[in-house]
Amino acid sequence: MKRLAVTLAVLAALAVARAEDGAPLYAQKCAVCHGKDGKGSPVGLKMGAKDLTATKLSEPEIAKVIESGRGKMTAFKGKLTDAQIESLAKYVKAGLK
Repeated sequence: MKRLAVTLAVLAALAVARAEDGAPLYAQKCAVCHGKDGKGSPVGLKMGAKDLTATKLSEPEIAKVIESGRGKMTAFKGKLTDAQIESLAKYVKAGLK
């Protein structure tokens, strides 16, 4: 039982670390349109960028949008690794924190 608790604690810590890894990637790839705060930059709003702080999408749905793009949003499949896409999805789902 103790081993299970330790394993779960390690997995939780890794999940938090992965979301944190999304921050610099978000700043580099996403903030230009979605803004630092996720509410949309002036340029992004003109192109229809969504307010990421109000998204109801699940983490897998967010990852799919990052992979495939949506509207005028660039598709990042082949430009980012699966791990990077997952990291960004976690970061967005966590409220950009």
